[in-house]
Amino acid sequence: MKQPYRVAIIGAASSGKTTLAQALAERYGAVWVPEYLREFCDARQCVPVSNDQFHIATTQVAREDALAAQGGRFLFCDTTPLMTAVYSIHYFGGIDEQLASLASSRQYDITLVCKPEFAWIPDGLHHEEQDVSGIIDAILLDELARRGVPYTRISGDLDERLKQVAQLLGD
Repeated sequence: MKQPYRVAIIGAASSGKTTLAQALAERYGAVWVPEYLREFCDARQCVPVSNDQFHIATTQVAREDALAAQGGRFLFCDTTPLMTAVYSIHYFGGIDEQLASLASSRQYDITLVCKPEFAWIPDGLHHEEQDVSGIIDAILLDELARRGVPYTRISGDLDERLKQVAQLLGD
């Protein structure tokens, strides 16, 4: 079975990743992989600690692989292990060896980085009581550059973002 074209959608909190992933899946009749971190926090009623990071990333990857096995043209991934690594750098001062290896091993056909241009809304998943999206965005861009991962910056309202992605996907 042919594997779907994997599209990583990453960025800081409140940058529109989930909205974009859902809209792309609807537009292309594809599946999308929701961010497991939200489920993790809701189920445990707490924010993750350092020891949770590898579990969160491996669960995200397992769900991504399970949905990819269904086939289809595209798989839109609302986050990747790299974002878990970025948050680990910010909140815990670094990335443990297992998470670093997992983040480095995951390959995507295209990586979209959502610009953090929407109003930040605390949703209970954050360690902080203020917007740190600029800091997370800077760490993410540094990590992408350091790892040599090509990416496309996505910005604007949802319609503009969909147009940008359509051009990248050849539609």
